[in-house]
Amino acid sequence: MQDDAPDLLLRRAWAEALSVLLLTVMAGCPLAATAQPAPIKPLTRAHAHNDYEHPRPLLDALEQGFCSVEADIHLIEGQLLVAHDRDKVAKERTLQALYLDPLQARVTRNNGRVYRDGPAVVLLIDFKSEATATYSVLRDMLRAYAPMLTQFTEDGVHPNAVTVIISGNRPRAEMEAEHVRLAALDGRPEDLENSSPAGLIPLVSQNWKSLFQWRGAGPFPDRDAKLLRQLVEKAHAQGRKIRFWGTPDVPAMWSKLFESGVDLLNTDDLTGMRAFLEERQSRP
Repeated sequence: MQDDAPDLLLRRAWAEALSVLLLTVMAGCPLAATAQPAPIKPLTRAHAHNDYEHPRPLLDALEQGFCSVEADIHLIEGQLLVAHDRDKVAKERTLQALYLDPLQARVTRNNGRVYRDGPAVVLLIDFKSEATATYSVLRDMLRAYAPMLTQFTEDGVHPNAVTVIISGNRPRAEMEAEHVRLAALDGRPEDLENSSPAGLIPLVSQNWKSLFQWRGAGPFPDRDAKLLRQLVEKAHAQGRKIRFWGTPDVPAMWSKLFESGVDLLNTDDLTGMRAFLEERQSRP
């Protein structure tokens, strides 16, 4: 038995080495040290339309670098539930669970930003239920997240990691009367004709199909080109951004909006928009 000891120890050593090698291969880890993956490049002009319909609300968009996401909400029994239609709500899909809490966790992890050292991210909240009651619940809720939210005061706008903008059934009168707010309003083209401050309406949005004939194929009509140019120039002159929903989700449309200076490009195609913007922004 004494003579077998060296062979036994050698076999054990080989077995242990083989076990380590197999575990390494099964885990998909190379034996040599590898570089860390490149950080996500924020895309300031990418807007995730109806973001909650993706498999992982918010997270899928952030993984692609989006800096604007949209959540539709319904006030039901005191809860703000995320869904496009009221009959599609689920009690676990709250605004807090899908958006506010994950955003807060990222801001905490990234030293005060959603993307480390990155730009502010827009959370566009589309009210599907009655404006005043829904805003009352949202206003109280946002106070718990105030340290990460842009603040709007009579002195101006105080930017932060996340900017909340309210669309849909908008509580305009209530918000205009507030001296300090943690949210702003999504305006409409008619707001470009009045004196509403950009701090109240920093963004103007409209249904593309209600204003333009072009659907992303063929020549861009001169009439549409002129109107688009006027709207973009007027919004920018007033310190506002502009967005259109209901746009065909095709590269030809994205190209026209990008070239025209539209600030937020509406899409359901997260990976397609990322590829489009990265290619455009890489051009000399």
